[in-house]
Amino acid sequence: MPEHHEIRAQYDARTLTVYQAYRSAIAVPAVENGRFVEPFSFTRMTWIKPSFLWMMERSDYGRKRGQEHVLAVKIRRDGFEKALSLGVLTSFDPAAHPSRTDWEKDFDDAKVHVQWDPERGIRGQKLPHRSIQIGISRHVVAELNDEWIVTIDDISPLVRKINALRLSGSWSRARALLPRERVYDVPDDVGRRLGMRTRR
Repeated sequence: MPEHHEIRAQYDARTLTVYQAYRSAIAVPAVENGRFVEPFSFTRMTWIKPSFLWMMERSDYGRKRGQEHVLAVKIRRDGFEKALSLGVLTSFDPAAHPSRTDWEKDFDDAKVHVQWDPERGIRGQKLPHRSIQIGISRHVVAELNDEWIVTIDDISPLVRKINALRLSGSWSRARALLPRERVYDVPDDVGRRLGMRTRR
């Protein structure tokens, strides 16, 4: 049984891949420049997701309006870990904060928000464990863009291929194309801060 809250991602010794989905006006120049450029907004929160299948659920495999381009954004692990260390949950959890008042203060001051949502399977079903979303605020987004990003790839052709296989009922072939994600361990203090725990 997986942990109730866990981070699963595709990563190596130096980098980790997160996913985002945008319209062409944002995605195309981002891929061309290897960085986000206008009309990408640097004054609002941007959400990164290390779970490929959660991103597929969110974007309906790139079929939602404004999310036609699914991007695989490879970022430095030290940047990812910095984001986690700054993260504050989007809802009160007594395992992470001693009181609602303490959480409200931390949340109001937070530069990074963290939210846990049910992980998804290849068939779109909710799984018994949760997947992390990380909201990078305008206070940190420039650092993400200028220092953490290593590469940006448009993986929309792969997404469409996987979805076509799903729609044809070729589940094993679709599953074989998924990124190889594994559990990403975090320090105990970060895990407590983010409410990570095992389902009892």
